[in-house]
Order: sequence, then C-alpha cells, then structure tokens
Amino acid sequence: MKIKKIMRIILIIVFVITVVYISMWLASRKRYPVEFGVSFNQNYAQFLGLEWKDAYLAMLNDLRPKFIRIAAMWSEIERETGEFDFTDVDWMMDEAAKRDVKITLVVGQKAPRWPECHVPAWVNGLSADEYKMRLLNYVQQTVKRYKDHPALEIWQVENEPFIHFRFGECANFQEQATRDEIKLVKELDTSHKIMITDSGELSFWWHATRADSDIFGTTIYRVVRTPRGKIFTYDWLPPAFYRWKAKLLGRSMDSFFISELQAEPWFTGSGALETSIEAQKETMDLGRLKKNLDYVKKIGTPRVYLWGVEWWYWMRETQGDGRYWEIMKLETRNWKLVIGNWFKNNR
Repeated sequence: MKIKKIMRIILIIVFVITVVYISMWLASRKRYPVEFGVSFNQNYAQFLGLEWKDAYLAMLNDLRPKFIRIAAMWSEIERETGEFDFTDVDWMMDEAAKRDVKITLVVGQKAPRWPECHVPAWVNGLSADEYKMRLLNYVQQTVKRYKDHPALEIWQVENEPFIHFRFGECANFQEQATRDEIKLVKELDTSHKIMITDSGELSFWWHATRADSDIFGTTIYRVVRTPRGKIFTYDWLPPAFYRWKAKLLGRSMDSFFISELQAEPWFTGSGALETSIEAQKETMDLGRLKKNLDYVKKIGTPRVYLWGVEWWYWMRETQGDGRYWEIMKLETRNWKLVIGNWFKNNR
C-alpha cells in the first residue's frame, strides 16, 4: 500500500509539473512592447584594445539608445584613500545628458563585468567595520555628486549582491552592507528610483525581491559554457517562466526589468582576445542573437539592458564584422528622438 501511495503522489507531482510547464509555453506566445537599453563598461572596452571613449560615443551617436547602464566603480573613483576622481563618470554622464539619454548608475562593491567586485586595493588591510564605513562614504560621495545630474534616472545598488555562490574576485564582499547602502541612497536622494538585481537562472530572487528597492532586475543568459568547457543552453525554459516568477514574488511587470540580456559570446578564456571566433560562434552568432531578442519580447518586461556593446564594437572595428552592430541599431535606437532631430534639422 505504501508503494502505491508513493507512486500516486509521484504521478500527481509529475502531472502538475507537466501542466505548469505546458501552460508556461502557451503563455509565452504573446509578444510585448520592449524598450532596449545598453550596458557599458569602460574597463572592458579598454581590455579589448579599444579607445573606450570612441566606443562610448559610437554607441551614443550610432546606436542612439534611450537608456544606458554604467557603473561608478569604487576601484576607479577612490584609488587612494579619501581621494575621489569622478572624471570618467562625469564625462559619460555629461555626454549622455547632451543627447537626452537616461542613465542607470551602479554603485557599490559589485559592478557589471569581471572581476565582479570592483573595490580598491587599499581596502584589503581594513577591518570589517572600517571597510563598511569606507564603502558607505564612497556611496555617499557618489550619490551627492550625481543626484541632481540631468542624465540620472535610476540608482542600481550593487550588482547581484544576494547570489548564493561567490563568482568573481570578491574576498572582502559584505552582502549585509547592501541594505545599509540602499537606506543611505534613499536618504540622500528621494527623487530617483533604486534597482536591485539578481541572477535569472541561478537564484530564487527571494532576498533581492525583498530588498527595499523600486525596481527588480534580472539577468538572462541563454547559452553558457561550464568551467570544463561544456556548452549548456536554457532553451527549454519558457519566457513566461520569468514573468510568472516575478509575479509569484510580488513584482508587477512595470517594476521588473531585464538588467542584462546576453548578446555576446560566453568566452573560453578571460575574454574575446583569448577566444577564437569559431569558439565565440558556438555561444553567440547572428541566429542566436536574433533568437535571444525574440525570446525577451515574450516575457512582458518593459525594459531590457543589452549585454555586449563593447563586443559588437570590437567585432566591427577589429574583425570587420559589423552585422551585430547593425542588428542592434534597429533595436536600440530611440526612433522618436531620431525622427524629431531629422525634422528639426530639415525644416
């Protein structure tokens, strides 16, 4: 009798899972309007051997996105204790403002791109309490500087701070400081929203969606390469999975963004320079790119930040392949602004 009861329970569970899975695919047929933004990191552009300002201006002037996500990296801003240099961030913010582009500005220990935790070397000798004090001081200085900047739209506090595994060079990372950072940003700036992000496939989002943020952002990576070199895809995961997951955790669609959509390869080495073009195509080619763009339009999120603009530019400038750049131009361009400028210049 016990065996029959267990088998019955297993069959019921399998049936429920099957019904839910089929329902998610059926709910994934509808397409929703999406506005695409772009994530940019000047250090990564330099790593690719590019003039990062040229890449940034090409993004602004040619792709013409309405939204950009950049980081005020602690490691760059406070290279020496108590000495702050905002030159690069100032320039990026000002250039965006000239074109009426809105910025999501990342602050905190973690920021997009390797080594994940972008902290200055001098923090290594600090006690945990002093580290936190210095962290909050850097956040305070950054928020005060940009809270009234015309390009600022959203503060992103940390980057995937609650992910359960430690990815990157994050020996000093203090997860518990995230809520103090959020509180500080809210106290200093009551005019701009705050976004907290998490991994789309490797997290339940519980802690991130419970943080005191206005917007929740998730990453979406459709093809990954394991540390042993195996390629794994998430093509089996329906787009509605992300929508249902967000709603289950109490997030409305207007406060649910895709903070990173994979639009570059998953590299075998530390980046594109150490990965052959053939190997890069295993995880990102034109077909895969179009597939990812189509996929995200079925989720229901109003905004998506694309991941890989430095690579598209690198492919165009060093590999003679501008196809990725041209595809993205169609997705990212703020056509209302483009048309408006055309009429303004041709009256």
